Amino acid sequence: MTAHATSEDKSVTWSEKEKILYTAPTPPGTKKDTSLPFPSSYSPEYVESSWYQWWEKEGFFSPEQHERLSHSVDRTFSLCIPPPNVTGTLHLGHALTVAVEDALVRRRRMQGYRVLWVPGCDHAGIATQTVVERRLLKERGKRRQDFTREEFLQEVWKWKNEKGEEIYHQLRRLGASLDWSRACFTMDPGFSRAVTEAFVRLCDSGLIYRSEGLVNWSCALESAISDIEVDSKELSGQTMLPVPGYENTMEFGTMFTFAYPIEGHDGEVAVSTTRPETMLGDVAVAVHPDDPRYQAVHGKQCRHPFTNRLLPIITDSMVDMELGTGAVKVTPAHDHTDFLLSQRHSLPHITVIRGDGTMTPPCGQWLEGVKRFDARQLVVDALVEKKLFRGKKSHAMTLPVCSRSGDIIEPLLKKQWFVRCDEMAKKAIQAVEDGQLDIIPHFYTKTWKNWLSNISDWCISRQLWWGHQIPAYQVELPNSTDKEEEQWVWGRSEDEARLRAAVKYGVRPEAITLTQDPDVLDTWFSSGLFPFAMLGWPEQTTDLQRYYPNSVLETGNDLIFFWVARMVMLGTELTGQLPFKQVLFHSLVRDKHGRKMSKSLGNVIDPLDVIHGVSLERLQEKVTEGNLDPRERLVAMEAQRKDFPKGIPQCGTDALRFALCSHKMQGEDISLSISQVLSCRHFCNKMWQTLRFTLGVLGDNTAAVETLEETTPLSSMDRWICSRLYSTVLQCEQAFEAYELHTVTSALYSFWVHSLCDVYLEYVKPVLHSGRARQVASSVLYHCVSVSLALLTPFMPFITEELWQRLQPFRPGAAAHTTSLCLQPYPCSSQLEHWHFPEEERDFLLVQEVIRVARSLRAQCGMTKEKPASQLKTAQVLNHFKSAVWTLSWISSLHIYCPQREDSFHSSPPPKGSLIRVVDHTCQLHLQVQVYINFPLK
Repeated sequence: MTAHATSEDKSVTWSEKEKILYTAPTPPGTKKDTSLPFPSSYSPEYVESSWYQWWEKEGFFSPEQHERLSHSVDRTFSLCIPPPNVTGTLHLGHALTVAVEDALVRRRRMQGYRVLWVPGCDHAGIATQTVVERRLLKERGKRRQDFTREEFLQEVWKWKNEKGEEIYHQLRRLGASLDWSRACFTMDPGFSRAVTEAFVRLCDSGLIYRSEGLVNWSCALESAISDIEVDSKELSGQTMLPVPGYENTMEFGTMFTFAYPIEGHDGEVAVSTTRPETMLGDVAVAVHPDDPRYQAVHGKQCRHPFTNRLLPIITDSMVDMELGTGAVKVTPAHDHTDFLLSQRHSLPHITVIRGDGTMTPPCGQWLEGVKRFDARQLVVDALVEKKLFRGKKSHAMTLPVCSRSGDIIEPLLKKQWFVRCDEMAKKAIQAVEDGQLDIIPHFYTKTWKNWLSNISDWCISRQLWWGHQIPAYQVELPNSTDKEEEQWVWGRSEDEARLRAAVKYGVRPEAITLTQDPDVLDTWFSSGLFPFAMLGWPEQTTDLQRYYPNSVLETGNDLIFFWVARMVMLGTELTGQLPFKQVLFHSLVRDKHGRKMSKSLGNVIDPLDVIHGVSLERLQEKVTEGNLDPRERLVAMEAQRKDFPKGIPQCGTDALRFALCSHKMQGEDISLSISQVLSCRHFCNKMWQTLRFTLGVLGDNTAAVETLEETTPLSSMDRWICSRLYSTVLQCEQAFEAYELHTVTSALYSFWVHSLCDVYLEYVKPVLHSGRARQVASSVLYHCVSVSLALLTPFMPFITEELWQRLQPFRPGAAAHTTSLCLQPYPCSSQLEHWHFPEEERDFLLVQEVIRVARSLRAQCGMTKEKPASQLKTAQVLNHFKSAVWTLSWISSLHIYCPQREDSFHSSPPPKGSLIRVVDHTCQLHLQVQVYINFPLK
């Protein structure tokens, strides 16, 4: 399978390769039979079958196997997978997370560490409830309100059991070496106990409190959402946008101006707003104290044209004199700035929009029950009728949009539970400044400090049914007459809450009536506990004592506020320790055009579709099976036809993982194209063919390989390839420690392709018939391939296991064994220092460069084994070139036609003398090649 895509390509061009299947009878969990004949070509389906089931059944991913390792060290490496939402399938962003974390985990395991990598799944309150509600409406025509809470939750659990297993299947297919015996779901009983414990402790310490506050409200969800779940949509002016629950698009980006008559005065005050429907909740008009236009109306009152209320004209320096008319309407129950003004001036709060987005009774019968954006036009029409409307104009603005539902956010005044964040945020900032918490890349430390320095209290109530119901109870006391004043207690159970209420209010427990808050906790509250709740907290389990704090937290840079900051704050507060010592952020995965992956764009790719391949027809079926709006569905399907006219080719897990890790993840976003993954599949085939050659060299002689000692006599070429391998191991060590996985993959690819295949294998071919030289070369080749497979296995676990197992019969001094490559010692530079020959590497750099240039030259000039149709332009160039070609042919085995030398280059003896003499020849060749490039074939 070859890719011909370029940066200008509209799609990937590829051709099918033969699919080879592994058909040997292998019961699940038993070791794959590698004694079978070696297939002639690489096929992902053949290579990637059976291995994972064997690894999992043998317990290779469990930290308990650490004690059985002969090279074990007394060090621990632990982390949790960022738990994917249970709502759907994984995408390529999740695949990047898996590829990166598994590379880190597999290397540490091979280094002898006690490794724990915990899988998990998040219940995703808003997202899951929304998906299930849509499904029930589509399949049964029923809404959530048509069920009891218990009935609806049963439907959600059915969905979870179906989708949760699908996600775990994907993780296994990606080769993730997770300890499945410790898999953790955020709604599991043990995890739920941890959530309850956290809430109660934070309430007891005063860090959680209940208060009336202005929250970001989604009328589509009928729930509050977090500040960081609000997307800011920039509008340049008047814009028509779709809004959930409305058939037609709605107008935004328009400034409306209307007048308030001044009471007892002939004048008026004109105010401007982008939300005229909220004027029913106005309680004042504010002007800047220094605005000369309004000096005469300070302290006067306006008459509301619809409610007849008197509105004071107040002065405040918060008012922007340059915006609109310079006078602003004050609606505290529906605007964050106005809410602050109301607190400073002791103004009342009048709510005019319900949680479902309809207008409230205080608006009057003519508006009550009308949807808010329909009410907008009714209000404008009524102002026109009363001759108070003063016009409208296009206005650039920022529109708050719910990232979960696409709804326009409505600030509403609600009684909610909040977490005090200021002191916890200061500790999180200090941890980074003191070096206790290391954030990689380091430029995120500035982002970290800026956000946490300006953090507001966190609203953790959600008006949903799916999630952790808040363990707080409203108290009703006997003979209580004050129905307005809320009285609350909390507890780990209703019985505990009842006892707390009895003590707090001095009454008998049985005389108290408790009603549990129907709201649930924000999903990010529970997921913020993951690093320690997954280990059994609050119980002091063995896992908690051994694996907490986690060694590292690796995740996408888009979760720095949603998840990472909250884990640090909650972990430090509840356990007294940071939840991890390092945070490693990777970039976001975008499509090949640089667009963010979105279901509505049709560019979200299921990693299994890259691994197995998928037809365009199936891709389009997936879009129609989803919950997209019909208009978005058409856009998505057209994008798929454009990008994948023939579907997606089968690439395999190893190629996908290697391609993902080959990008620099600590910088700009990653634009991944399928052609890049195909090139990594080509590398897999290169590895496959290398092993076929190696096995051919070794033959049937299991004693063909010797251990390479310092005293082993090596040729210059042997010394060079061994030194290149040592340098590669050293480069991998340094890059792994810096989390620069793209440097590791680049070094491994370069060694295998450019050093091992392009040079050393071509050297080995002529010496295969040469007794002792063959024996040494066979040993060198075996060790280079064997060590390289171990180096590559964190990134490409399937093909490396397959190839390594086939090499084991030739392993020096070792009987047959059943262990896996994933438990072998990871190559270490200190153990290979006797293979370091820097002078050989230095001398041969030029040789490799000449080979690269000449091969490029051959491709550019169309040079083949056949005689070219025309002669060279200049005989002088040919005379300079022919001896150079002969020298190069010995080095790289290039069969290039030269008119004055028709014999086989391989049959001629190589130049006599040391490698230095070969380098001298190549120096000449380098110059002559440059001359030749200036005189191409006609």
